[in-house]
Amino acid sequence: MTETSIAGMGGFKDAKFYRQEALGARSYGQALLAAAKADERIVCLGADLTQPTETYLFRDQIPERFFMLGIQEANMVGVAGGMARAGDIPFAHSFCVFITRRVYDQIAMQAAYPKLPVKLVGFIPGLATELGVSHQAIDDIALMRALPNMAVIEPSGPEQIGAALTAALDYDGPVYLRLSIARAKPDETTPLVPLELGKGLVVREGTDVAILASGSMVAQALAAADQLAELGISATVANMASLKPFDTALVERLARQHPAMITAENHSIIGGLGSAVAETLALAGVATRFAMVGVRDVFAEGGTTPYLMEKYGLTARHIAEKAVELHRRR
Repeated sequence: MTETSIAGMGGFKDAKFYRQEALGARSYGQALLAAAKADERIVCLGADLTQPTETYLFRDQIPERFFMLGIQEANMVGVAGGMARAGDIPFAHSFCVFITRRVYDQIAMQAAYPKLPVKLVGFIPGLATELGVSHQAIDDIALMRALPNMAVIEPSGPEQIGAALTAALDYDGPVYLRLSIARAKPDETTPLVPLELGKGLVVREGTDVAILASGSMVAQALAAADQLAELGISATVANMASLKPFDTALVERLARQHPAMITAENHSIIGGLGSAVAETLALAGVATRFAMVGVRDVFAEGGTTPYLMEKYGLTARHIAEKAVELHRRR
């Protein structure tokens, strides 16, 4: 979708304004609302999770385009597919595990196969919940990556939310947007981060090891780079928010420039970012020392996010330890 193609409710001038508002938003709810004010095709679908998915803003300000389907995600995706065929751009919301695994067949047949502009928005990625295995989405990226026509986006945080939403709108097809629930008011002083579908973003330059991270693990990767610097190890950090399409060119370049590479993700090491990087390296025939930081091939348990991240090896310390291990292999 371009500015000239937006059917803005207030005309082209307002559409351009609200698109910029969406790009600059630091919360998903504000970004979606701004985009919807610019484009009357955008509709919002919910599964009885209005508060945690930040869609109450849409409900309160554009109620005629807000649809509460109740706790029935499979039906919600079917409705979204029908709306998309009728010319709408539906955004369907739930927790990550429910908007992917629970409704996989509906997504495949009613969104991905016909390549409809259905935007699936999931909250609570990976181990970021106290609700246990039933709510922990450790396989959602693997599932969505496997679907033809599906784009997969996971922004690093509030600073990249607006860019992620506009990238999802720009893609003429289905998108899975993987988001964290806002725990506090975002820091307005943090610079906004761009996002281009199919492109990774180098956020720190180094020479000894390249750390490729997605979502909340970008912050952990940057913290690990600081720890490594104290040990005399120089780290590059790349934000891989576009998980599909994937920036294979950047991965190949970083692998050739660094003697070691690590991936960091709040997801299983099977089928997610680590797998995407390993596939890229193998197919390109690029050799580098390689390691993955992520959930091993296990189900987790209930607990606070800090406890789970520590127990299952998803902290900056774990990333730094892997980097030191690879560095010593020299």
